Amino acid sequence: MTRRDKLLAAAQNNPAGLRFDDFETLLSRSGWTLDHQGGSHRIWYSPQGSRLPIQEGQVGKAKPYQVKQFLTIYQRENP
Repeated sequence: MTRRDKLLAAAQNNPAGLRFDDFETLLSRSGWTLDHQGGSHRIWYSPQGSRLPIQEGQVGKAKPYQVKQFLTIYQRENP
């Protein structure tokens, strides 16, 4: 099982428990590219062009609703 697969499983099992740096690693290893950062928001794009703005939540965690948005897009684009 690759690191991407482990992070994807962690995101699916507990979106609220995913660390922000692990979320960015998951995005990167899933083929997403960081386009730019505007203030605290980082704008990522999927290989198919879907846009996902993210920002770090409290105590270094990813925001659960943003992880869920990523999972929805990921599942739609990778059937």
